[in-house]
Amino acid sequence: MNPENNENHIFACKKPIGEITENFKLIIKRKIFSIKNYIFTFFKWFVIAALTGCAGGLTGGLFHESVKYVTELHNANPFLLYFLPFGGLIIVLLYRSLKFKNDPGTNIIISSVRTHNEVPILIAPLIFASTVITQLFGGSAGREGAALQLGGSIGRQIGSLFRLDEKDMHIVIMCGMSGVFSSLFGTPLTAVIFAIEVISVGVFYYSALVPCLIASVSGFFISSLMGASPLFFNIENIPQLEITVLLKVVFLGALCAVVSIIFCITLKNTAKLFKKIFKNPYIRIFAGGCIIIILTLLINTHRFNGTGMEYVESIFAGEKAYWFDFIMKIIFTAITIAAGFKGGEIVPTMFIGTAFGYFTGSLIGIDPQFGAAIGLAATFCGVVNCPIASIILSVEIFGTSGLLYFAAAVFVSYMLSGYYGLYSSQKILYSKLKAEFININAK
Repeated sequence: MNPENNENHIFACKKPIGEITENFKLIIKRKIFSIKNYIFTFFKWFVIAALTGCAGGLTGGLFHESVKYVTELHNANPFLLYFLPFGGLIIVLLYRSLKFKNDPGTNIIISSVRTHNEVPILIAPLIFASTVITQLFGGSAGREGAALQLGGSIGRQIGSLFRLDEKDMHIVIMCGMSGVFSSLFGTPLTAVIFAIEVISVGVFYYSALVPCLIASVSGFFISSLMGASPLFFNIENIPQLEITVLLKVVFLGALCAVVSIIFCITLKNTAKLFKKIFKNPYIRIFAGGCIIIILTLLINTHRFNGTGMEYVESIFAGEKAYWFDFIMKIIFTAITIAAGFKGGEIVPTMFIGTAFGYFTGSLIGIDPQFGAAIGLAATFCGVVNCPIASIILSVEIFGTSGLLYFAAAVFVSYMLSGYYGLYSSQKILYSKLKAEFININAK
């Protein structure tokens, strides 16, 4: 054998072995870099989301205690209702003095997750103070509007502190929403899914799951330490799975979709009507406060003032609902929000769904309390277009019994509620009737 040929053969063998070794090293380096990237991203969001959640929990806890205190104060001193118009003037003055001529409300928080829109830091103290004023004097509004605005503002400021890029800024805003929502309602998992799902119906931001969960749990524990208790109701008479009961629940879910549409249309049309009649915001809110006073005196009850959470609690504690309760709450809330008072619509939605479900359940032959629970979940879904969050909400506040019933009512309500919603900046990307991209805003 020729020695020269043998050396060439050995050299030829060594060359590919060297290349394979280099390629293997390159692959290992890439894998290590990828692992480091995942670990770094996880710890980055652990720190940022935990900080956001703690800030949200602290703010939410203070807000919860403030609303609780002024609600108790109003209940003990019903005459405070007569100061509602003057409280409204203070709210308008606060917004005007800080250059908020047209309050963007919760819509700016939702749109900021998809766009470059800034979330002004002043939104947080403004919505905090104005919601407390609304509750003190008996306006009919909820607290989740404040939760989303407080959370979004907190998230934005923390994102700026850490100099996050545009994509990460969207996630930290959702973290803020999750943290404050969780601290107010005591439903940490619902807060996570709601903050992600409400932005764009049809698109789920999976990259926000871990950060939002960390923020939500952090906010929940901080608010718990401050005395806030989770929202939970014990429903004793949940029926066993039967086809006849399931059909009744589906029917109730369909009716809840109709109620949610009526509520959304009433809110928007009442706002347009008030702006048309009362051009000046000071006159508008003063007139709205006077109307609430007159209505309260006419029906001789304060049941429809405030957030309505006490009413929901009383129904699940054994109190009875009247057939007109849900209608009156729609009217009171529409006037309060249209006039310019601050708060939100979700807790009033829970009131409306509970009252309607109780009344309708007793008519169609299911336990009224069970009907109230179905009504709450289905109506909630109808106005926010968040079916997954609605199902999780039913589990967190009613337990797992009857889960299939809740799912059926929620899914039917989601489908039949059309493209209506509380938030006009909410994007509905996919049709509810077919696998079709539509990309429209909620009506």
